Amino acid sequence: MTQTGIPYVFMRGGTSRGPYFRREDLPEDRETLAKVLIAVVGSGHAINIDGIGGGAAVTTKVAMLSRSEDDWADIDYFFAQVSVEEQMVDFKPTCGNILSGVGPAAIEMGLIDPAEDVTEIRIRATNTGARVVAKVRTPGGRLSYEGSTEIAGVPGVSSAVQLTFMGVVGSATGAFLPTGNLRDEIDGVEVTCMDVAMPVVLARATDFGLTGYESVEELDANRAFFKRMEAIRLKAGAAMGMGDVSKSVTPKFAVIAPAQEGGTIAARYFMPWKAHPTMAVTGAQCIASCALTPGSVADGMLERPTDSPAEIVIEHASGRIDVLVDFTTEGGFSLTAAGLVRTARKLADGQVYVPRAVWAGQEVNA
Repeated sequence: MTQTGIPYVFMRGGTSRGPYFRREDLPEDRETLAKVLIAVVGSGHAINIDGIGGGAAVTTKVAMLSRSEDDWADIDYFFAQVSVEEQMVDFKPTCGNILSGVGPAAIEMGLIDPAEDVTEIRIRATNTGARVVAKVRTPGGRLSYEGSTEIAGVPGVSSAVQLTFMGVVGSATGAFLPTGNLRDEIDGVEVTCMDVAMPVVLARATDFGLTGYESVEELDANRAFFKRMEAIRLKAGAAMGMGDVSKSVTPKFAVIAPAQEGGTIAARYFMPWKAHPTMAVTGAQCIASCALTPGSVADGMLERPTDSPAEIVIEHASGRIDVLVDFTTEGGFSLTAAGLVRTARKLADGQVYVPRAVWAGQEVNA
């Protein structure tokens, strides 16, 4: 055979999708692994014509699962963000939307036995060390994708996946405020650099001449904005202790504005070289935390809740996302846990093929 087949489950997780693999079915070393994932996705072409990617950053994501050896966790979730047009893989971040599919995928793969009615799965995101409890509907001990839950950015309804994120403060940089400041000024723009579930650089939309209510298409067409934003992001990444981030998708970037549709705050989120069509689950937690933190760039944009837990409703380009934040204000804002409800659905399974020249498979290397 001239190709290597790799077992996979193809899932939509939240507002992202991609292949989910058992970690043991992929090469161990990162260099070969990256080459395999590039071939799987078809990275290096605008529409990923030679792979199963969808030509957008939200459709070139990969999840790799294994039974955890951690005393707390059931499943280890290793994430990879594969570039659309560059043959590049970033193993630094995690993805909360793809994480929405980890519980169902783990059951599909036989890594978890379903319980009656609801299966609780403890997931360790190995990229960042974050701990997440997923509750998946398994009526009668069988996985179900049917339900009545709707999320913005996905047509129709599906079964709810309840996620509770713990230990996400400083998960990438080791600090809630990686620069040590509530606000920094970079290239004449005030930003808040915050690390909650995802390191994000947050700024007021108006400081870029934006409203914060633009469509994804309008934002993606505004190349002057992207050039200015990327210059700030690179300097912010260095200030956050992340080094040279020119080839990394982290830190992400977000612009915020007062809510227009009855929510808590409005935001547009970047991946970072294109606007996110909806909102990242991890990014939403960081934006919600910024909204709740006095002294951040969100000051003056909302009436801050004082009671915990608080429901923070973020208005984004395709609708809204609700984040339930458990926090304390003793000695400053501190997040305990954040909860969200997402959906997931299995789209396909079987084997995905890569050229044997890329990887000959486990049986040859054993």
